[in-house]
Formats: sequence, structure tokens, C-alpha cells
Amino acid sequence: MIFVFLHLIGFASLFGGAFTQMKGPKRVVNAAMFHGAILQLISGLGLQLMLELGDGEVPHIKLGVKLAVLIVIGTLVILNRKKPSVTDGAFWAILGLTVLNAALAVFWTVG
Repeated sequence: MIFVFLHLIGFASLFGGAFTQMKGPKRVVNAAMFHGAILQLISGLGLQLMLELGDGEVPHIKLGVKLAVLIVIGTLVILNRKKPSVTDGAFWAILGLTVLNAALAVFWTVG
């Protein structure tokens, strides 16, 4: 359960860090977004490890898609982290992909 908790904290940090900047005028990749993306990756891998070690079926396709989305988010966050401002496209991609990843987790049922 600790990995689920950490995963939710990571999402809140990543989403909240971006959400608070929606109105602009200048948007940046802040520390909350950077650390949230890192925490999402680490806790997500921990969750998958727990699934792999369990007896149930592991939704590899779903987890692979979620990992691919997170890799894109992480790449955008890292590439724009030190810039004085983020382009509108990069900012909205980070925010939109973060919401998409949460939607995949909640609404994509496997089985």
C-alpha cells in the first residue's frame, strides 16, 4: 500500500505543480513537477514489482502504455526544467499527459 500512497503523492505533485500555473503568463517546470514525475516513476515501478511477485495476473500492456506516457512526461519535464519558461505546447503536453495517465489508471480495466 505504501507504493499506492507514494504514487498518489507523485501525481498530486506533478498535476498540482502544473495546474497552479494554468493561467500563466509565464509557465515553468517547477520542483513539484520534477519531483512528482520522479516519484511517479519510482512508485509505479514498485507497484509493478509487487504485482509481479503476487499470484494474480499482471496487466503488462496497460502498465507498458502508462510507462510510455510517463517517459514522455519525464522527458518533457527534464528537458524544460532549467528553462526560464516553458512553451505552451510543452506545458499543455505535460498537463494533458498527466491527466491521461491518471485516466488510464482509473478507467482502463483489464480482464
